[in-house]
Amino acid sequence: MTRRPGLAPGSGPTSAAGAGAPGARGPGRPGQPAAGAGMVQLYNLHPFGSQQVVPCKLEPERFCGGGRDALFVAAGCKVEAFAVAGQELCQPRCAFSTLGRVLRLAYSEAGDYLVAIEEKNKDTFLRAYVNWRSKRTENSRVCIRMLGHHVEMPVSESFRDQMSIVEMPLSEAPLCISCCPVKGDLLVGCANKLVLFSLKYQTVNEEFSILDFERSLIVHIDRITPVEISFCVGYIAVMSDLEVLILKLESGTKTGERVNHHPQKPKNALRQTEEDTSNETSQLESDDFVICQKPMELLGEQSEQSGISVTLESTGLSDEKIKYSHVQHLFYRRFAPDISFYVLTDDIKLHSLQLLPIYQTGSLTSDGKTLSQEKELLSLFCFFSLPHVGYLYMIVKSVELMSIYQYSEKAQQAVLTPQFLHVITSNNLQCFTVRCSAAVAREEDPYMDTTLKACPPVSMDVCALRIQLFIGLRALCHFRNHIVLLTKADTGAIPERRESPKRLLSRRDTSVKMKIPPVAETGWNLYIVNTISPMQLYKEMVDYSNTYKTVKTQNCIHLLSEAHLLVRAALMDASQLEPEEKEELVAAFKESCGHLGDCYSRLDTQHSHLALPYYKMSGLSMAEVLARVDWTGEDESQKYERGLIFYINHSLYENLDEELSEELAAKVVKMFHVTEPKQLPHILCSPSMKNINPLTAMRYLKKMDTSGFSSILVTLSKAAVALKMGDLDVYRNEMKSHPEMKLVCGFILEPRLLIQHRKGQIVPTELATHLKETQPGLLVASVLGLQKNSKIGIEEADSFFKVLCGKDEDTIPQLLVDFWEAQLVACLPDSALPELFYKLMSQYIWRLSQRQPPDTTPLRTAEDLINACSHYGLIYPWVHILISSDPLADKNYTEDLSKLQSLICGPSFDIASVIPFLEPLSEDTLAGLSVHVLCRTRLKEYEQCIDTLLERCPEAVIPYANHELKEENRTLWWKKLLPELCQRIKCGGEKYQLHLSSLKETLSIVAVELELRDFLNVLPEDGTAAFFLPYLLYCSRKKSLS
Repeated sequence: MTRRPGLAPGSGPTSAAGAGAPGARGPGRPGQPAAGAGMVQLYNLHPFGSQQVVPCKLEPERFCGGGRDALFVAAGCKVEAFAVAGQELCQPRCAFSTLGRVLRLAYSEAGDYLVAIEEKNKDTFLRAYVNWRSKRTENSRVCIRMLGHHVEMPVSESFRDQMSIVEMPLSEAPLCISCCPVKGDLLVGCANKLVLFSLKYQTVNEEFSILDFERSLIVHIDRITPVEISFCVGYIAVMSDLEVLILKLESGTKTGERVNHHPQKPKNALRQTEEDTSNETSQLESDDFVICQKPMELLGEQSEQSGISVTLESTGLSDEKIKYSHVQHLFYRRFAPDISFYVLTDDIKLHSLQLLPIYQTGSLTSDGKTLSQEKELLSLFCFFSLPHVGYLYMIVKSVELMSIYQYSEKAQQAVLTPQFLHVITSNNLQCFTVRCSAAVAREEDPYMDTTLKACPPVSMDVCALRIQLFIGLRALCHFRNHIVLLTKADTGAIPERRESPKRLLSRRDTSVKMKIPPVAETGWNLYIVNTISPMQLYKEMVDYSNTYKTVKTQNCIHLLSEAHLLVRAALMDASQLEPEEKEELVAAFKESCGHLGDCYSRLDTQHSHLALPYYKMSGLSMAEVLARVDWTGEDESQKYERGLIFYINHSLYENLDEELSEELAAKVVKMFHVTEPKQLPHILCSPSMKNINPLTAMRYLKKMDTSGFSSILVTLSKAAVALKMGDLDVYRNEMKSHPEMKLVCGFILEPRLLIQHRKGQIVPTELATHLKETQPGLLVASVLGLQKNSKIGIEEADSFFKVLCGKDEDTIPQLLVDFWEAQLVACLPDSALPELFYKLMSQYIWRLSQRQPPDTTPLRTAEDLINACSHYGLIYPWVHILISSDPLADKNYTEDLSKLQSLICGPSFDIASVIPFLEPLSEDTLAGLSVHVLCRTRLKEYEQCIDTLLERCPEAVIPYANHELKEENRTLWWKKLLPELCQRIKCGGEKYQLHLSSLKETLSIVAVELELRDFLNVLPEDGTAAFFLPYLLYCSRKKSLS
């Protein structure tokens, strides 16, 4: 029997009192809308495709998906497995018997096992079915073993080709189960505790291992009995009738934290409080009073104040293997029922608890190969629902309410997927959008919500894509791209006993009773409904959105945002996609970004700035975007929306390697003249506007003057345009209309008047080239202003001057040296000085060693630099005497030498770091000698300097000594200089007279400095008495003279 789903009433999008927009975070009552949640948009789309009937023999009692290709159906004391492959018909695969009726059924893809809670003779059992794919027929052999049982050879060899049943004994009856979708661990809920079974593999030999479980942890939870649980990589969600608790199991030691993690009261005190509350409630309860607890929502650390005690008990075989050592409370919420009228028990209960992990499995290379299969958890979501309201929370880094879903009628069950929320009512299958991919995008990408990237907000209203008619829906499950639905026709409802509200609300009776399905009746069907591919649904949504483009409504943005999130969600796990499918989805993603960019650029919304990141993500060029604009208006009254202006303005500022045609450039100029005339000078400086007709640009710039808007930027822009036109008269008039410092300010406001970037390369403008020839000082001052205002980097400025002067990387033009000298004059921060000193010193030394003159006339002389900059010191007097005899006629050579000497004489120069670079400057020349002696002097190597000067330039010795040998160094006059001069005079030679005059000046100084006895001691023993007598007489009389 096959029944085709009928269409929901109505066509086109309508407002449905159903699933909701995110509302207030305050707790609400079951069946009551939360504050802020209102009507939701309903679109008549088609997320559901073909359907087929599962050929079950008995009415299903429990069913679940089995990985990517199987469906398990439990009925009576049997479980049937069906093969599900794409659009092909569902075929029976195998069947196996159970102990009794199946109460709960779950499948784990990690480990590929099935686990069930089974009931027989009012006893419940927990069993896992392993290696079920090897079971060919119902009568095939089955191995039954206890968990942890060591399997010996050769018995283990038989496990290869037969199904195994692992029995897991428990001290208490199991109530609910959940498998971790990542690790495959099993969590079992019992009254007041949860038992964790870790999945492991028991190695039999090198080639074979069998799947097994280890009871590793017991989580004791007081005051709450689990009805449903969900487990995922250490996160636990526990749900009772009206409470939800989320915990996180953590490993490692935590300072100051004990195993019992409830800090308020010890366990006995908590039990005493419960008993007191119970007695108090019993005394107050009567036919006239109903006692219920108030609603509560606690997030983060506050959730520890819920009054629920959580204690961990490790049951592993070895303490070293303890995976979880402490617990963290993340979330607690309690609902209060609506007691304004008598309701059935099921009407006030939570259902459909689910933890949904979003993770990436490795990454794909360019050829489509997967680099890694390791799953990376990106985010985790928790969903639970009341009969008329569903709640979706995001957890992991923080706990946050994302969306509230209000249903148009009572929901029986819901299931959450990364793309949709599927909900069943008695007669409808409803499909709602979710915001999981939007939340994950922000967790994953730090550039999200910037000018580079955008994504629809998490707070955007959810919508219903489809309400599909199905008669008698009872249960559903979801796996891969399949929705499995159980329908059953009503054959006369049996009235259920209604209980007093006070019995429903009392917390004393917290035991959970498994509801045994009744004996199978006729009129049921189990359907598999295939959801259509994301690409097919995306195309339908885009086509649907075209109906809104003419009226420019927010509906267009909303539906395209839903389409964008749909594609984004499909791309989150790229490892599950075929290369062609991924390529198609990537193209759709870019296309959706382009559509959203169009909407935000054309619609007048407060979020019009989003046109920029969406257009960037679309991969569209600026010309392609402009080609999508409606240019029907020819006069200046045409309206341009803010989003388009914002996009073009930013794109032109970002130096894109794209040149607009003359026609498009003219349209852009016209657009900004109409909307933002102040931006016109900046727009014209963009490299993308290179092809603009200069006459057109000048016409619009002159209009700015007539409208009363004039500035230095307009002046410089007109000068640049005039230069392109070859009109030098207009250029000169514009440049003379403002003083030079104001022109520098104009270049700082718009650096692209001088410097542009194309294809990653620095390109000086025509104006910069002209200034190099006519006003190099203005050019250097302007670039310096750009650097000081952080408009250009140091290396970028150096490259600019090299490119401007047509030099390669190894050649330094004089204009760059002028710029470096200007930087020193401008007093850069101390951190930048060493590098700058090194650059200048290296260039000065290279020119002096190579006798290489500068390629242009320097802007500043050494005297200018000494007067203007504290880093250039006064050159020592003896240096002038030293180089005065050098027959150099080249003025540029002398200037470079003076600048280098002045730097060395300055207070900021680190002499020790300079010595290794002086090698090219030979001491054979007086210029080189002066530099070396200066450096040694700064290093206080005076004796070596005296020897050098006596040998090379004795006429400079006395000026050197007068300048350098002072204070603690004055002893060198008689300890070093006097003996050296006496020795050289004895040897005679060409420089005898120079040495002799130097000796006389030295004796005059020493006679003043020393006492007579000390003076006699420093005189040579073999000296002529008549020569030294005048100095001795002066030394003996100086005391009386004083």
